[in-house]
Amino acid sequence: MGSQIIRVVKRSEINTACRESAAKFAHHGWTLPPSPQWDITDFGLGDFPHFGLVLITLANEPEYCEKLMFARKAQVTPLHAHARKKEDIICRTGRLSFELWKEKPDPTARGTPIEIKRNGSPFSARMGEPFAIEAGERITLFPGVCHAFWPESEFCIIGEVSTANDDAHDNFFVNPAIGRFPAIEEDEPAVFRLVNDL
Repeated sequence: MGSQIIRVVKRSEINTACRESAAKFAHHGWTLPPSPQWDITDFGLGDFPHFGLVLITLANEPEYCEKLMFARKAQVTPLHAHARKKEDIICRTGRLSFELWKEKPDPTARGTPIEIKRNGSPFSARMGEPFAIEAGERITLFPGVCHAFWPESEFCIIGEVSTANDDAHDNFFVNPAIGRFPAIEEDEPAVFRLVNDL
């Protein structure tokens, strides 16, 4: 019986990511709330430089949610969908790329139009073909639309405004190995407390 590989993100990586993103938020005029709810994930893949995201929940009410996020260039949030959540993903700083599918990726459907909203107006993307939005732009995604995103620029500050958020039950990743919250190797003391530390 083979041993299971446990992939972890180091606490030192988390502390560094929090410091870097906090500095970028401050430089670009985003004042964080008192006692911000830090959420750092590598999606359980053990490769934070390539699959990772920093999130701060600004509001999470039964009716709506708002998040502020940070990612470095080419740091991918992998393909996933939500059964219930409708969301606007907003490029606050930088240039942000997306890959979209109407449902799960299907190579035979690559290039087929998919209708979403961009800056509040109808927009036709093509499934599986990346496209980018600039700072100040947003796309609106409806439940069931499978999406991935990543910065094309050095980094991106990203906003999310959505209906109610449920990370535990309403994130469906295409890769079954992905988990929403990382296992953490405590290689140094925690400087920032994460929502999953509580």
